[in-house]
Amino acid sequence: MIRLTYLLRRRQDKAPAEFYRYWREEHGPLVAANARRIGALRYVQVHALDDPANAAMAEARGGMEPPYDGVAEVWFESREALVAALGSDEGQRAAAALVEDEARFIDLARSPLWLNHEHPQVNPTPENLVARERDTLVKLYFPLRCHGHQTLAEAQRYWYSCHGPLIRRQAAGAGILRYVQVHRVEDELEQALREARGTQTEPYMGHAEVWFDRAGIQAVTEERRLANQRAIEDEAKFIDFSRSAMWLGKEHVFVDHW
Repeated sequence: MIRLTYLLRRRQDKAPAEFYRYWREEHGPLVAANARRIGALRYVQVHALDDPANAAMAEARGGMEPPYDGVAEVWFESREALVAALGSDEGQRAAAALVEDEARFIDLARSPLWLNHEHPQVNPTPENLVARERDTLVKLYFPLRCHGHQTLAEAQRYWYSCHGPLIRRQAAGAGILRYVQVHRVEDELEQALREARGTQTEPYMGHAEVWFDRAGIQAVTEERRLANQRAIEDEAKFIDFSRSAMWLGKEHVFVDHW
């Protein structure tokens, strides 16, 4: 399984309400209609919330990049399946139509995308948590970049081998229902996707995603405060906060053929 992460910034001439309306009501169905042609097994939109927690999380880390407006997430059976789909005539036509439509509401130059492998850390059974619009679940999105003195491999190794176990140990006390590390893989296919969109913003080394219930963690307990403090202290060992971002969002599932 391989996954595409596509962080979106809206065009400046699009008001937030119109951006989200078009993305959900026009572009989402277009992707769903072309899912088979591009080989997509799952397609989810994560719409960013205008929530005071976003600023609080950034402040706790000494300042971060502004949140993106949302994320498009697409899953494929494998890299080979993705290449085969995009190499077909109908796949190429579908991909071109999607990029053409993206340009109507997305600032393509400032919207990075890359390919990933998932590394689940805290998983419920079943694994189908979705932070839907009308429930109390929310999804925290944390695209991150490493420090300049670290290589991608070094930072990802620490993230997986050291930070992951720390979060797993304190997940219950922190109110974490699910936690997944999504690591970027360096791939020439990424460059082709970027060139098709004129992307200028550099990709991240991956992102962390966490689901939790806002209703269940309203009270800030001492255990939760200490867990958050330990997490931030450890994040600083491999994350450049000034070049990373964090926000809360809600999920909208358009394709799910798992």
